[in-house]
Amino acid sequence: SGPVLMSVADVALYVAILGKIGIVPLAVTTSLNINFLRKPSATERIIAECSLIKVGRTLVVGEVSLYSEGVSDLVAHAVGTYSIPPYTS
Repeated sequence: SGPVLMSVADVALYVAILGKIGIVPLAVTTSLNINFLRKPSATERIIAECSLIKVGRTLVVGEVSLYSEGVSDLVAHAVGTYSIPPYTS
């Protein structure tokens, strides 16, 4: 379903971002755009490939390609932005 694909894309971005900058409390999604391209297989897992396009001090932009496992055609493509809170000690 669409909400599942959107959740997978959001989590993939979150993991990629925190893997790059470390654990940052209160890093939040500020936008997530998704294009649903075709119906995924009902019997295969969803695979997400994520890349970070820009990692700034306060914003990170990334994209996620979603596939059905074993199929090379994209199921969906998402672009998202995360807000990174300023560091305070």
